[in-house]
Amino acid sequence: MASSEKGQTVDLASLSIQQLSQVKKQLDDEVQHLTTSYQSLLAAQRKFRECLASIKNGIANSTQDKPLLVPLTASLYVPGTLADTEHVIVDVGTGFYVEKNVKEAGEFYNGKIEEVGGNVKSLEGIVNAKGQNLRVVEEVLRQKMVAANTSSNPAASAS
Repeated sequence: MASSEKGQTVDLASLSIQQLSQVKKQLDDEVQHLTTSYQSLLAAQRKFRECLASIKNGIANSTQDKPLLVPLTASLYVPGTLADTEHVIVDVGTGFYVEKNVKEAGEFYNGKIEEVGGNVKSLEGIVNAKGQNLRVVEEVLRQKMVAANTSSNPAASAS
């Protein structure tokens, strides 16, 4: 028995090999999509942690007025200097930036890390459940294929 997204259960033994193959393909696609989403969430969480580390370690009075490279894109940096060690510009999403003091920025990124962490944890549970469903479907499909091969080739079963 496997449960669908709507909470209904399906007796896998009652499905044909073709239907089981379709269910397996659908589950494969779902697991792949969910795994990709999981990896994206982990990457976002890592980015927020890097931002938090930059705020904690990169902004200090000792770095004020010293030359540094400012990232414009992932591969383009321009020279600059840090004029204010008490305030930072925070990307709050969808291209919006807000000026915050260092403490508020740290709280913002800590909140984001916790929020994404909760999403990662719940998605991990969903991926594991879908993976378990996939393994069950694969096992039933394998058993049906072996049974079909045995019944269609009686000489093979007599050997």
